[in-house]
Amino acid sequence: MKDLTWKTLSSTYIHKGPWATLRSDKCEMPDGKIVDEYYVLEYPDWGNAVALTDEGKILMVKQYRHAAKIVSLELPGGVIESHENPLEGIKRELLEETGYLFEDIELLCEVYANPSTAGNKTYGYLARNGKKVQELSLDDHEEIVVVEYSIDEIKQLLLENKIPQALHCTNLFYALTRLGRL
Repeated sequence: MKDLTWKTLSSTYIHKGPWATLRSDKCEMPDGKIVDEYYVLEYPDWGNAVALTDEGKILMVKQYRHAAKIVSLELPGGVIESHENPLEGIKRELLEETGYLFEDIELLCEVYANPSTAGNKTYGYLARNGKKVQELSLDDHEEIVVVEYSIDEIKQLLLENKIPQALHCTNLFYALTRLGRL
C-alpha cells in the first residue's frame, strides 16, 4: 500500500494559549511536493461520558458556548489535564460537572474532532450507576445546568437534532449501541 504520510520539515508557533495553540508546519508530501504553510491547531485531549445514574437516567448539561453563540445540550466532560490519564480526567469531570461519582466506567471510543486541522483526541465513555455525592464544583467561567433524561428521551433529542455537539452525538451512538438501545 502506498505511504500517504507527510514529513514535517519545520514548525513555527504563531500563538500559544492555555486552550488553543496555532502553529504553521512546512511539510513534504510523499511525492516530494512541499506544503509551505499548513496550519495546525493544538488543543488538549478531551473526554465526555454518557453518564447513567443508578436510576437509569442519562445526565446531560446545558451551557452557553460563545463561539457558536448557543446554549448547548451536551454530555458532561471536558479537558483531560496534562497530568491525568483519560480515565482519571473523566472521573474528575463527571464529579465536578454533575456531582455524581461513577466507578463503573468503560471506554467506548477515541475520536478526532477534525484531524485535518487538530491532533487532539476525544475519549468517549459510558459511565454507569452514578450516585450523587456532592454539589457541582465548576471553574470560574462555567455556568452549567444538569438535566436528566430517559434513554428514549435522548433518542428523540438526537432525532430532532437537539444535541448540537458532534463529538457527543458520536459517543451517544456508541453508548446506545453498547446498551442495546439502537
